[in-house]
Amino acid sequence: MDLGLRGRRALVLGASAGLGYAIGAQLVKEGARVAICSRDEARIRDAAQRMGAEFGVTADLTKPGTTKELVEKVIGAMGGVDVLVVNTGGPPKGSIEKLTAEQWQEGFQSLWMSVVEGVQAALPGMKERRWGRIILVTSVAAREAMPLLTISNGLRAGLMGLVKTVSNEVAEHGVTINGVQPGYHATERLKELGVPEDKITSAIPARRLGKPEELGALVTFLASEQAGYITGQSVVIDGGWMRGF
Repeated sequence: MDLGLRGRRALVLGASAGLGYAIGAQLVKEGARVAICSRDEARIRDAAQRMGAEFGVTADLTKPGTTKELVEKVIGAMGGVDVLVVNTGGPPKGSIEKLTAEQWQEGFQSLWMSVVEGVQAALPGMKERRWGRIILVTSVAAREAMPLLTISNGLRAGLMGLVKTVSNEVAEHGVTINGVQPGYHATERLKELGVPEDKITSAIPARRLGKPEELGALVTFLASEQAGYITGQSVVIDGGWMRGF
């Protein structure tokens, strides 16, 4: 199947490793021109070289205004952004009693305002060209609360409403926006949570962790020409872990 991505200009946030890297690498394989970003200059430079991205940019998405500046910089360098993938690192874990106001504010900037800033910066060009794809990488925590992921559970649930609202505003302009909600995947982030792998996989009907490449394939399809009639959706990819409908 030709996904129609050859020559499309894509920006993938948080792509030096893990799920973001897998997304960027898959888009490159489909012929897209890809720019990626991360906080760490050495890691993003190495990741861009390994995946074959056009370039990598250092950006701290927890700082107000950074995502807007990043998108504008990439538009200037590539002539536009056709595909925007917003993928940000998970906020710190903790109970409601222990999380500080600063941690909540940083989480809001990273998880919420990075989306708002990115969409606001990329959307005018997409509407003008009458083609655009916006994909938010969130988490199954948006649907089913995970222990101690209090900030993630609270903020990411709201992004489903944002996806639906924005989709209604931009669909007539040839722009789609969708969310993907990964469950447990084999990444460094999962190791940071400190839960034994066998305990996790025993609760997953597929009896294994997801592969980052599997998420990359899903996001790449949603970014493709073939997915032009899919918008406003939040797609779960979790090996059957979530029991709800």
